[in-house]
Amino acid sequence: MNDDGRELGAFLRARRARVSPESMGLTTSPRRRVAGLRREELAQLAAISVDYYVRLEQGRATQPSDEVLDALADVLDLDATERDHLRRLARTRRARPSPVSRQERVSPDLRRVLDGMTGMPAVIMGGRLDLLAWNRLGSELFGGLEDGARDRNQARYLFLDPRSSETFPDREQRARETVAVLRLAVGRDPDDPGLAELVAELTAHSREFRSLWAAGDVMVCENGLKGFRHPAVGELWLRYETLHVPAPDGQPGRQLDVHLPEQDGDAETALRLLGTWTAPAGDERRAERG
Repeated sequence: MNDDGRELGAFLRARRARVSPESMGLTTSPRRRVAGLRREELAQLAAISVDYYVRLEQGRATQPSDEVLDALADVLDLDATERDHLRRLARTRRARPSPVSRQERVSPDLRRVLDGMTGMPAVIMGGRLDLLAWNRLGSELFGGLEDGARDRNQARYLFLDPRSSETFPDREQRARETVAVLRLAVGRDPDDPGLAELVAELTAHSREFRSLWAAGDVMVCENGLKGFRHPAVGELWLRYETLHVPAPDGQPGRQLDVHLPEQDGDAETALRLLGTWTAPAGDERRAERG
């Protein structure tokens, strides 16, 4: 994560590659070999000089104005998350990275909240996509988080552990989203050595990751539908809601993901069965007495 503008340049190149020249009213030749817009075409459409845009893409132009960034975002048709990411990359002046990654912790009270969600799988994920805490159903549906053999970093598990395809029937979609979330995290905290090490490891060992990373996508996952597969109850699909949790040390990125079944559906029945199957013996006795 150097101060050479590589992240900004990579993001701009990836975004202009997805813009069709025809959609901008430009005439193209069948012999055209460039995917998307050329540098000079983007500069012209954004009403900035080609030289300035080239320097911006190469990381040699510092502190571009809001007007320039807005013009580029308009031409590139960036959504709100992508616009924020562009501004962050353009404004950030990297400091010297700390030699030690910050530790991410979960408070005892938040762990109690997780334990109280007995009917809903829930996990807490940190800024580096580490699963920091979970309840019993969360552990079961996320591939056995209590098992020390399960890598608790969600990105490493998805890209480096073949068992992730068995755990998540929607693994490919999760992989795309995970890369986009990870890239956004790098833009927010470019000096975190833990993030740099994670990206380097995945780049070195996963061709799929390299391809998705080169696409330059960024996104925030707030809610939606996720698939799970468990040996005891089979495949089930759950709605999820993401709640952002402030950290006492001010670190960004912690989130509480809560998964909910549709009422009176197969997934609700499966979760109820799984909850009974995974309940400790003491809980089962209490249920029988009740």
